[in-house]
Formats: sequence, C-alpha cells, structure tokens
Amino acid sequence: MGLQLLAIALGGAVGAILRFGVSNGVYQWLGRGFPWGTLAVNVIGSLAMGFLTAMLVERLNVAPEIRAAVMTGGLGAFTTFSTFSIETLSLIEQGDVLKAGVNMLVSVLVCVSVCWLGLLLGRQL
Repeated sequence: MGLQLLAIALGGAVGAILRFGVSNGVYQWLGRGFPWGTLAVNVIGSLAMGFLTAMLVERLNVAPEIRAAVMTGGLGAFTTFSTFSIETLSLIEQGDVLKAGVNMLVSVLVCVSVCWLGLLLGRQL
C-alpha cells in the first residue's frame, strides 16, 4: 500500500503541473471569456482515461502501482472529471443507463449547488 500511495503522489504532482500548463496555455490562446482551459483539461482527461483504461487495465494489465500513478494520481490531479466519465461509461456498458443518467444529473446539479453553498459560506466569514 505504501508504494501505491507514493506512486499516486508522484503521479498527482505531474498531473497538477500538466493541468496548470495546459489550462493556462489554452487561456492564453483563446482568452478567458469562457472556461476553455477547464473544458480542455476535462475533455483531454476524459479521452486519456478511456484510452488508458483500455490499454493499462484491459490490454496490458500493468502493475497496480503504475495504474495508480497514471490514472489515480496523474489524471486525478489533471481532472477528476475523467474518473466521473469512466465510472458513468462503466454503468452504461453494464446496461444500467438509469444509474448513469442519475449519476450525471446528480453530479452536476449537486456539485455545482454545494460549490455555490461553500462560496456563500466562505463569503460569510
């Protein structure tokens, strides 16, 4: 477990730096009138999560420490939307479209709502 945690930490450091670089690069390119940088990392991260799940889990069956470093640490720090995406797709592939739809709806509505609540609470202090 210790080696896996170290792998996640190292992957997370790389993912966070990549997120910063990619999102800022996109903002410099397209401006800040729309959250293009966040959208870019979410789209790239979701594509990478799907591809890496197929390659590292289904095809190559790489060591858990490598998967943890790349997927949990790296993509987790790059964007947690990638995890949301692969879990939702897993529900769809298992034939549980209703759960997938509920997950999408609740995740967006609840997360945005509680973010707003946190913002309001923080502003009250």
